[in-house]
Amino acid sequence: MTKARAGSAGGRLFSARPVSLTARILAVNIIALGLLAGSLFYIDNYRNQLIAERFSLARAEAEITADALAGASKVQRVSLLAKIGTDRMLRLRLYDVDGTLLADSFELADPSFTFVDPDSEPWYQHAARALDRGMDFLIGAPPIPDYQDPQTPGAESWPEIQDAIESGETTVHQRLAPDRTPVITAAALVGESGEVLLTTRNAPDITQNVRDARQTLAIIVGAALAISILLSLFLARTIVQPLRSLVRAAVRVRLGRDREVVVPRLPDRRDEIGLLARAISDMTAALRQRIDAVESFAADVVHELKNPLASLRSALESLTKVDDPLLRRQLMDIAAHDVQRIDWLVTEIADASRVDAELSRATFEPVDMVKLVTALVAERESRGVSGVCRIIVSQAGQADKRVAGVATRLERVLENLLDNAVSFSPDRASVEVELARDDDHIEISVSDHGPGIPAEAREKVFERFHSLRPVGEDFGSHSGLGLAIARTIVEAHDGTLTAQDRIDGKPGARLLIDLPAWDRD
Repeated sequence: MTKARAGSAGGRLFSARPVSLTARILAVNIIALGLLAGSLFYIDNYRNQLIAERFSLARAEAEITADALAGASKVQRVSLLAKIGTDRMLRLRLYDVDGTLLADSFELADPSFTFVDPDSEPWYQHAARALDRGMDFLIGAPPIPDYQDPQTPGAESWPEIQDAIESGETTVHQRLAPDRTPVITAAALVGESGEVLLTTRNAPDITQNVRDARQTLAIIVGAALAISILLSLFLARTIVQPLRSLVRAAVRVRLGRDREVVVPRLPDRRDEIGLLARAISDMTAALRQRIDAVESFAADVVHELKNPLASLRSALESLTKVDDPLLRRQLMDIAAHDVQRIDWLVTEIADASRVDAELSRATFEPVDMVKLVTALVAERESRGVSGVCRIIVSQAGQADKRVAGVATRLERVLENLLDNAVSFSPDRASVEVELARDDDHIEISVSDHGPGIPAEAREKVFERFHSLRPVGEDFGSHSGLGLAIARTIVEAHDGTLTAQDRIDGKPGARLLIDLPAWDRD
């Protein structure tokens, strides 16, 4: 019960929010690409790794340079600061124990780097910086202070120098240049004198590497998104268009406004859509045939009932005008016969109209056709319904002759065939019933010695209310539905019922039932 309610709730949820199939296909593909695009945020990890590497490099450079300066004279320090600053593209500042600037490599030699003026750059660099800020905002990156050269040259403007003095270890800080590229500074103690070395490096390559990685990933995601959208639209077109055509055709069939509505069969499609189209087309054709059959059956019923009703009305109207007792007795006999015929017709019509529905819901069980035929013939003989005709039952071989079906309905088929054979047989003639098994089929034939059935009429005899009857038979003694009902029942058992000539070449008809054999243990 819980699963059923959950499924029902799910169905109501989707029905309450109608979304086209095209939108769903696009959504599924775009969501998947959205997850891929989310990897853009992991570029921040890449940037952090690069910064961490540069921090390690800055710490190592500051410590190595500080060690070199600790063992150098004042003259050597000047040349050493200038050379290292130029070679390593660093700005080196040396402060004494009081925080006074002793030397600056940018004053001892030409500056090894300069900050880029953002105002001098093209528009796409401004867009790149705006994107940097946007990504930092989205991922919640901590703010980084801007880099500014101090107005006074003292060490108090550099908190990393104070940290290095207090901790006795090299301290590294990061700031942002005017063009938002990293500026990495490192402060290291120089020997035991209390002097401090401050190194400064501008690392625009980090920003460029991050932007290149982000751009490459964005291009890949964008191309994948474009391709995915095009493929989704193509997929939606190949699925949605034929479905819409089928929907339109189905609606027109339901409304019944166009009797010749053609449901597209999509013969070129071998996928599930093609199978669905052909199934709907076949279903529509079967539905039309069923409707036509019902309409034809209704018309035939009206026609068949009119005759006895007209005869009955004429007899009843004449009764009030006739005084002759003998004639009144004849009219009463006619009226009774017409009432009996109408009752018979109504019973047969009701049976013919519900046989399909009953068999579609029935549970098929194994039926031994030899036992069924033998019991039916014995029961007819006990009732004497076959008159002076003799019914002979024979079987070929002793193979199992069971079929899957409904015993009462299969008995009705045989009853109708025997009635038909007896009615066409001459007096004291025999009717032969033969049973045989051919591989996985059971064949039951009913043969008579009557006039036979012309080849051109062998299908018509199975039509409802077929009126071809033996010469001399009382009018109205048969409904004309017997063989039609028999074929309907046989076909509902996945079998066939056909009319043939006798196989021995003698005059007469042979009606052959072919049913699938019971194939279960």
